[in-house]
Amino acid sequence: MTLTDEQLLDLESKRSFLFFWEEANTDKASPGYGLIVDRAPGDSDMCSVASVGFGLTAIMIGVGRGWISRAEGYERALGTLNTLLEHAEQVNGFFYHFLNMKTARRHDNCEVSVIDTAIAVCGAIAAGEYFGCDVREYAQRLYERVDWAWYRNPEYNQFYMGYAPERGFFARWDLYAEQFMMYFLAAASPTHPVDPSMFYDFGRQYGTFGDNPPFIYTWLGSLFTFQFSHAWFDLRGKVDRDNVDWWQNSVIATKANRDYCIAHASEFRTFGPDAWGLTACDGPNGYSGRYGTAPSGLNSSNDQHQPDGTVPPAGAAGSIVFMPEEVLSALRNYYENYPQLWGRYGFKDSYNLDVSPPYYAEDVIGIDKGITLLMIENYRSGLVWDYFMRNAHVQRGMALCEIREKETELN
Repeated sequence: MTLTDEQLLDLESKRSFLFFWEEANTDKASPGYGLIVDRAPGDSDMCSVASVGFGLTAIMIGVGRGWISRAEGYERALGTLNTLLEHAEQVNGFFYHFLNMKTARRHDNCEVSVIDTAIAVCGAIAAGEYFGCDVREYAQRLYERVDWAWYRNPEYNQFYMGYAPERGFFARWDLYAEQFMMYFLAAASPTHPVDPSMFYDFGRQYGTFGDNPPFIYTWLGSLFTFQFSHAWFDLRGKVDRDNVDWWQNSVIATKANRDYCIAHASEFRTFGPDAWGLTACDGPNGYSGRYGTAPSGLNSSNDQHQPDGTVPPAGAAGSIVFMPEEVLSALRNYYENYPQLWGRYGFKDSYNLDVSPPYYAEDVIGIDKGITLLMIENYRSGLVWDYFMRNAHVQRGMALCEIREKETELN
């Protein structure tokens, strides 16, 4: 039976939700209760803090769709936040990128991550606004604990890229990517704020592909960088003080990504008008963040993206709010023509027809299932935007960064 668009979106959404619900530590006596794996079935011991952020938001979607009860969702959300507050290893409020699923301690020698912490805080705020009561209180405590100023490089007025006790701070968020949430949250922090000017002190490189207008692109041209902050922050119809429309910027980036795949369909047989959306994902040679499209690199040098024919369904799915018709067509192509790409948690991470034998990922990855689930729900109902944007700190952070309503031209 052929599924309608709504049935297909509902099926993928429910399966994506199940990843966050089932691939969590459900032992209430464990220090890691509520933590969610980075990937499944590949590694059952490693939690991704970003997965937890997406997962906290997934809970409210599950309740809203009737897949779990409100009581079940409330209990899981509260327990997860308690784990983050009381057990998860952190430094000045910032979590390690990966945690042990059972102990909630640092996994291997991973870094203390500002972006993954920001994703966790976004998830906490969303759940807090949805459930209220103790969940809101715990989310507020989690947010207030983060010492954003500590993570700031004073020389450049930019956030460091990472920190590890063994090496100190390293690299910088010196160009545009997925990090908007960091500036908005940090500017409005009631305890450890930073100057909102940080939002205007990262590099903004313009480039384009095909006949698209110029847009501010990211280093690797990977589509997730144009999606993640938009999953929570509703930037529709808004501009910054430089009159940049970041929503429209992501629309153009999405179109350029698709156009690139169409233009290179003769080089990569996986690519086409219904197989596009290059973003960080698993591939034949392991996980890579370099699956992206032109423009990339410094001054549109286009030397940082490295496509090999690998296509992840999450790349298109995460842009459904930007180009719904084209995304729906791509998702239908994946579902109807590539059954090897489908599993318990919906679309697996990626596939590649340019290798022999054709490659189909075994795993699903939390951040890819997360952006898929949140963006599909925003497209269908606006649920995440609706609740998250009610938060006073969210509103204040955007205002401090001078995000304002776009003026409409009067005829």
